[in-house]
Amino acid sequence: MYSNDKRIVITLDAGGTNLVFGAMQAGKFIVEPISMPSNAQDLDKCLATMVSGFQQVIDKLDEKPVAISFAFPGPADYPRGIIGGYLPNFPSFRDGVALGAFLEDKFGIPVFINNDGDLFAYGEALGGVLPEINARLKELGSPKQYKNLIGYTFGTGFGIGVVVENRLNRGDNSCVETFCLPHKEMPNIIVEEGVSIRAVCRVYGEKSGNMEHGLTPRDICEIADGVREGDIEAAKEAFATMGRIAGAAIATATTIIDGLVVLGGGVTAASRWIMPALLKEMRSKLHTLKGDEVNLVQMKVYDLDNPDEFVQFAKGEVRTIKVYGSERTVEYDTQKRVGIAISRMGASQAISMGAYSFALSELDK
Repeated sequence: MYSNDKRIVITLDAGGTNLVFGAMQAGKFIVEPISMPSNAQDLDKCLATMVSGFQQVIDKLDEKPVAISFAFPGPADYPRGIIGGYLPNFPSFRDGVALGAFLEDKFGIPVFINNDGDLFAYGEALGGVLPEINARLKELGSPKQYKNLIGYTFGTGFGIGVVVENRLNRGDNSCVETFCLPHKEMPNIIVEEGVSIRAVCRVYGEKSGNMEHGLTPRDICEIADGVREGDIEAAKEAFATMGRIAGAAIATATTIIDGLVVLGGGVTAASRWIMPALLKEMRSKLHTLKGDEVNLVQMKVYDLDNPDEFVQFAKGEVRTIKVYGSERTVEYDTQKRVGIAISRMGASQAISMGAYSFALSELDK
């Protein structure tokens, strides 16, 4: 989608440490990214940096961009472009900043701001996992095609985005969130304390008996792989714990939304240690008071990165049934199923693709 569109959209990867500015055309970056310190503690400096970064990108272009579109981490009134609330990485915005209107006044073009989890899911839905999975299903002769996608980011926090029928679901309050769901093993604690960079580091410290280890998830993954010194079992358990906690939260959303799931973010580099526990959790059972067994997720859950499972996912369980009162028969796929995959694009690229596509879709309304 928009792969041949000549319009240019300015993008921004807004992090608490750095702001990275770029420009996209036909779904691809067309200038070298410009990185500048965020100055997130100082509102005046932060806004001045944004203006400077966007202007530097515009100066590199041969034609005027049609919009600015980017993700911002944390709560906001995104449709109105107002940032405010609990923003650990951008504390100077907590009292409320009409960022969209400010940038529109400066540059005279529309400005679109969204949550990073939302844009990750939107980018994957339009140009990533969702069209790829549907193309592979078609190649294998399956008539089944998916229209809904739930995107999760594993990183500093636990983000979510939901796309239904190729439309981004921003909610009535621009507040589609997952970080605040209950932690499966500590019900009074938010799930993000189990699905984040800090969670992996904390559990490794607890299991290894060294809370002052100073390791990153990448380091802990290398320990689990056996290529770095450390407590191998603690490293494996740190990621397995994350998988269980994430799996419980993802199961809730998957049951309600009924769509494919894509995972992105830096911690998914350790997916080989996360996914077994995550899938086991999503495939687990509950019981009624009468003792009847019920699947946690009502659909069968497939690992779409496993070639053998993908073949079964495409095949389903097709039966031929007779139409009552006639000799006619119809085929009936009895298996309700969803799948989960790791992002091929990576979270940053998917977010940029989502920002670009969202701007053009809004302009085309």
